[in-house]
Amino acid sequence: MQGAAPGARTLVAGVDSSTQSCKVVIADAATGSVVREGRAPHPPGTEVDPEAWWVALDEAITAAGGLEDVAAVSIAGQQHGMVALDAAGEVIRPALLWNDTRSAHAAAQLTTEFPDIVARTGSRPVASFTATKLRWLRDAEPENASRVHAVALPHDWLTWRLRGYGPGNADFTALVTDRSDASGTSYWNPHSGDYDRELLVAALGHDAILPRVLGPGEAAGALPSGTLIGAGAGDNAAAALGLGAREGDVVVSIGTSGTVFAVAGSPVGADAVAGFADASGLFLPLVATLNAARVLDAIAGLLAVSHDELGRLALGAAPGSAGLVLQPWFEGERTPDRPDATATLFGMTLAATTRENLARAAIEGLLCGLADGLDAVRSAGVDARRILLIGGAAQNPAVSTIAAQVFDVPVVVPEPGEYVARGAAAQAAWVASGTRPDWTVPLATEPASDHRPVIREQYAARR
Repeated sequence: MQGAAPGARTLVAGVDSSTQSCKVVIADAATGSVVREGRAPHPPGTEVDPEAWWVALDEAITAAGGLEDVAAVSIAGQQHGMVALDAAGEVIRPALLWNDTRSAHAAAQLTTEFPDIVARTGSRPVASFTATKLRWLRDAEPENASRVHAVALPHDWLTWRLRGYGPGNADFTALVTDRSDASGTSYWNPHSGDYDRELLVAALGHDAILPRVLGPGEAAGALPSGTLIGAGAGDNAAAALGLGAREGDVVVSIGTSGTVFAVAGSPVGADAVAGFADASGLFLPLVATLNAARVLDAIAGLLAVSHDELGRLALGAAPGSAGLVLQPWFEGERTPDRPDATATLFGMTLAATTRENLARAAIEGLLCGLADGLDAVRSAGVDARRILLIGGAAQNPAVSTIAAQVFDVPVVVPEPGEYVARGAAAQAAWVASGTRPDWTVPLATEPASDHRPVIREQYAARR
């Protein structure tokens, strides 16, 4: 992995090391236009040997044409994952990822032991967060826990490795992270910007080296060729940066799971809202739901139609689906916290039970769950003036049309793109120039606002 040739300062690279794959985009630093890109898969599972990420990063950079002509690079990645390192810089055990739930009991323990933990970290611990995984390690694998010399997050570790560190060259003073990823650990305080060592020790059983937290636009170092390396970011914060989100913007992402996150000027945290920091120096209160696009998968499968046909059926029904309401908690729910819940279809009458109404009820149900998330971030003090609707499902005309009926603020749908990697590239451009770039984000559609209160009213009544 080589860096840019001397004087080449027009291109930047952004990396999205996600749960499923590694994606690299090479973009024009002035405009954000993607010049080339590459990707490589990650192994499945909820625990993964980090070496697989390193191999995928190398493959994705090669597929993107290398970094020889790149001025700066930044790595964004999946949040919360626990990378435990020994004194020699070796990975002690496979990393536990955000979606590994074996630490749910540990999350409950930490919440009980520290009733003020939301005030101290901005968030109530859940099984996703790093501190809960360290507590699980302490209790389930005490020998491994005793060997932990340093703790990194996935993007921290990759940035460290890209700079040439690791086993045989374990300079832990070079281990860095950013505010957004640090805020998802449950041992960093977004108010003070400091680690909470008491929480770390309570989780792991002893103190350990943690990455130095860099500010927005601050370089982590450079490749031997001079290519600068940014601090990186957590995936949601990088997406917000890639979308150019500012205060008043709320991003609603419809993936396998759903997220609602907003840019806020001051720390925001509540029991149902994760009070994360963002990658621009502000804050990123976030609500996550378990049931989003897979709701559409389930109902499209039941009706034996494609997602496009599901959308056409849905637009053939009136708002409110003639009283048919789908509460779409197919495999439990995270927000609200109902891990053992199941999905329920309400309001079935002979007149209401049609293919069209069921298709619309599926879309209305998943959007109402996300609208509840919007309510939660608003109640925590967020000002919502515009919704940026992203994710594959957002490109379905029925989803965007119905979103403009469910949400009571204007909705826009950006063109599909690798916004996490694009956000990392924007951070790289910031590092290279000293100024946050102002890239234009093209819109795919801007559905006319058509708020229909009946949709959420009947959903709330059934909930």
